[in-house]
Amino acid sequence: MTDLAELPQPDQIDAAPHPRETARLFGHEDAEARFLQAFNSGRLHHGWLISGPRGVGKATLAWKLARFLLATPADDGGMFAPPPPASLDVPEDHPVARRVRAGADGGLLVLRRGHDDKGNLRRDITVDVMRRLQGFFGLSAPDGGRRVVIIDAADEMNPNAANALLKALEEPPDKAVLLLVAHQPSRLLPTIRSRCRELRLHPLGAEDLAAALLQAGVSDEGAALAQLSGGSVGAAITLAEGGGAEIYGNLVSLFHGVPQVDRQAALRLAESTAGKPNEARFSMVLSLFDLFMARLARAGILGAGPEAAPGEAALFARLAPHPQAARAYAALGQQLGARARHGRAVNLDPAALVLDMVLQTEAEARKFL
Repeated sequence: MTDLAELPQPDQIDAAPHPRETARLFGHEDAEARFLQAFNSGRLHHGWLISGPRGVGKATLAWKLARFLLATPADDGGMFAPPPPASLDVPEDHPVARRVRAGADGGLLVLRRGHDDKGNLRRDITVDVMRRLQGFFGLSAPDGGRRVVIIDAADEMNPNAANALLKALEEPPDKAVLLLVAHQPSRLLPTIRSRCRELRLHPLGAEDLAAALLQAGVSDEGAALAQLSGGSVGAAITLAEGGGAEIYGNLVSLFHGVPQVDRQAALRLAESTAGKPNEARFSMVLSLFDLFMARLARAGILGAGPEAAPGEAALFARLAPHPQAARAYAALGQQLGARARHGRAVNLDPAALVLDMVLQTEAEARKFL
């Protein structure tokens, strides 16, 4: 039985409901249909790899599949068997749905990173965590039904844990289904991947992203979040909570001043990242600056796409008029990103780092005016 009160929850995004509490999944109808088709065919695979970028709904899908499997009886082939299910939806007031939300369903096991002796979240899933599989599979399934395991994230397993999982995939118990969430499936053992069917999830479109944000209680900021988040609900929530759209808009406004940016505005941006209380903002500024450089470089080759801030398209057309400029910005972006990572590692002044990034980009942009 899961004990969610004691388990860490690295799969939960701050300011958002946990995936087990998320009522609807948006934008992944194809993946749902593929799983449902396999279920209704009577040949449900015992291992499923749910892959895709971070924050697009992989964990939400895993919990949805778990509820469905635990709440839907197997077709025994009898004359009075119910018709095949038409969707994976389980009513919120269904007993299984209530037990899963409470972490009290004996047919579900959730395996995630644990804590060390100091209470810090471990960097990976250890073999001690994976050994819980043996005990779980050694128990009789409630009411003779299915047993479901969610591993989130499977690409965080260390080698010993991965080998323990492989044994379970090679010799799965009857009526057991393992759901592996993976952000980087290439990190998994090839033998693990080969024993699973993959459900690949893709970034959400603007409409589905807006609906998912509304469900999470986050106000949509129009095209900005859709462009800046890359279609990831998780990234969009983080951006919304940290004022990401405003920060990116400030960057765009700042470089409208090229050939010389507003020094006071640049200083305000840099100084807003200084000090321990602003560590999260510093991280976001670095991430958005990296994104700004990438979008600027791409615009020099492909032209500006949908705007992430007012005036972005016009700015990019002026600063990156040709592929030569694009290549220069791409190289500078890599250089600035590497320097920023090094600076953080050796505790350089955040404000000085940000200001230097602005000034180096300004100097590069002058070459193409």
